[in-house]
Amino acid sequence: MKIFNTLTRTKEEFVPINEGKVGIYVCGPTVYDYIHIGNARPMIVFDTLRRYLTYKGYDVNYVSNFTDVDDKIIKRANEEGVDSKVISERFIAETKKDMAAMNVQEATTHPKATEEIPDMIEMIKTLIEKGHAYEVNGTVYFRTRSFADYGKLSHKNIDDLESGHRAENHQLKVSGQDEKEDPLDFVLWKPKKEGEPFWESPWGEGRPGWHLECSVMSKKYIGDIIDIHAGGEDLIFPHHENEIAQSEAANDKEFARYWMHNGFLKINNEKMSKSLGNFFTVREIADKYPLQVIRFFMLSAHYRSPLNFSADLVEASKNGLERILTAVDKLKSLVPADVEGSDVSVEAELDGYTKRFEAAMDDDLNTADAISVIFELVKYTNINISNDTPKKTVDLAIRTIEKLCDILGIITEREEELLDSDIEALINERQEARKAKNFARADEIRNMLSDKGIILEDTREGVKWKRA
Repeated sequence: MKIFNTLTRTKEEFVPINEGKVGIYVCGPTVYDYIHIGNARPMIVFDTLRRYLTYKGYDVNYVSNFTDVDDKIIKRANEEGVDSKVISERFIAETKKDMAAMNVQEATTHPKATEEIPDMIEMIKTLIEKGHAYEVNGTVYFRTRSFADYGKLSHKNIDDLESGHRAENHQLKVSGQDEKEDPLDFVLWKPKKEGEPFWESPWGEGRPGWHLECSVMSKKYIGDIIDIHAGGEDLIFPHHENEIAQSEAANDKEFARYWMHNGFLKINNEKMSKSLGNFFTVREIADKYPLQVIRFFMLSAHYRSPLNFSADLVEASKNGLERILTAVDKLKSLVPADVEGSDVSVEAELDGYTKRFEAAMDDDLNTADAISVIFELVKYTNINISNDTPKKTVDLAIRTIEKLCDILGIITEREEELLDSDIEALINERQEARKAKNFARADEIRNMLSDKGIILEDTREGVKWKRA
C-alpha cells in the first residue's frame, strides 16, 4: 500500500514500525457542541483507513482523542452555569452517537485531555530541562528556534514565519501583553483565569496548551513513534507542526512516520462558517439524509481533494448508494439453480473486481476509484447473474459486494421501514410520556424516529410527521 506522506509530499510504500501492527493517531474534536459536517470527513476517512488495514491483516491500534478542556467549553459552561465537565461529557456522548450513526467504529482508545494532565506536566519538565522551554510568570513557552527542523511538515521557512509575526508581536510588546522570547514560541502551560478549571503544577495553577495533549496521549497509547498521524488539512500548521517540535525535542526520536491529511469541505462552493449561515451539524444533516448516504458521499471523492457539499451532489450519492442496495436485494431475491458446483467464469470475474478494488485502496486510499469498481461489479452482477446461476456463485456475488462495502463502512442491509401505523403509535406514546412528564422517554422516542428518518414537528394542531 502506498500513502501520500504530507511530510515528504510523495507517495511512499507503507511499512509499519512493527510487522503486522499499525498505530494510528487521529486528532479528535473539541467537545463543546454537536460535531459539524466538517468534523465528519476525517472521522469517516480515517475510519475507512483503519477498516482497510484491518482487512489486510494488520492489528490496528486506533487512538483518537477528545479535547475536553478548552476556552469554548469553558465559555459554554459559564453561560449555562455548570461545571465544564458537564459540557464535555454531554458532547462526548453526543459525538459518539453521531459517530455510530455514520458507522464510524469506536477507537481502540478515546483519551481525554483532562485525564492526562500529569503526563503533560512531565513532558513540560523534560522540555525545560533540555532547554526547549521556559517559564515566564506562570506561563511556559516552547522555544521554537531550539528545534532545528521546525517547519518540516508544513514546509514553511522559520524566518518567513517570524517576519509575518513581527508587526503583531511589536504591538503586544508595547502593551506589555507578551513576554515571549520570540514571536514564534507557543504555549505549553497557561496560568488559570477566574472561573476556569485548573490543575496544580510546578509553575502554578493552570492548564496545558492545546498542542501538548496529542503529543502526550499518542506517546502513552501508541509509543514514542506513531506509524500514521492523521487529521484535517487545517491542522498541518500550527497544530501538527508544534506536535512534532515538542515530541521530537522531548523524546529525541522521530514522532510519526507517515502524515495523512484530508482536504477541506466546502458548502455550495463556499467555506463553511456560522457567519455565512452554511454551518451544519451532523445532527442537522441527519434530519435530511440517512448518514449512510453522507458517509458514501464523503468517500466518493479522494480524501486529499477538496470536497463540495451540495444538495445535488448528496442526492447523486443517495441514488448511487440505492443502486448498490437494490443490486444486493435482487441477488438475495433470486431462486438460483439448485445444482452442484459453480460458474467458474463468473467467480473469476468477481475475484477480478476484488483485486481492482484493493489496487484502488492500495493507491493512497483511493475510495473514489474503489466505489467506481463497486458500481462496475453491481452492473456485472445485474447482467450476468440470474436464477440460472448456481447458488454457490450467487452467494459469492452477495458476499463480494457486502465485503467491499463493509471495508468502506457502507451497510448493505436495509433497515426495515416503519409502517405509518407504527409511527402513529410511537407518536401517541411520546405524547403520553410528555403528559406524564417522562421527558427522557419522550426524547428517546423522538430520537428513535429520527434515526429511522422520521421527522416530527410539534404544531398547535398537534404533532405532524414526514419521512426524510
